[in-house]
Amino acid sequence: MAIQLDRIGDKIEFYEAFDLPTLEALINDKIEQNKALLLRVHSVQHSVHIHPKTERPVYTAVVHYKEP
Repeated sequence: MAIQLDRIGDKIEFYEAFDLPTLEALINDKIEQNKALLLRVHSVQHSVHIHPKTERPVYTAVVHYKEP
């Protein structure tokens, strides 16, 4: 039985929170975790929309990680 380990070249993660400080903390924690996988941030896209039931803003982000 052979074990083969492949490196992750690209990874995309999605985040959502009801306020910007929480979203930022989520992203920063995941950046540190992905550094252990030797991935760095390639790009970040973010947006905000109003939740239809609570009428509160929902902040979302998409972070693309790549090998350096």
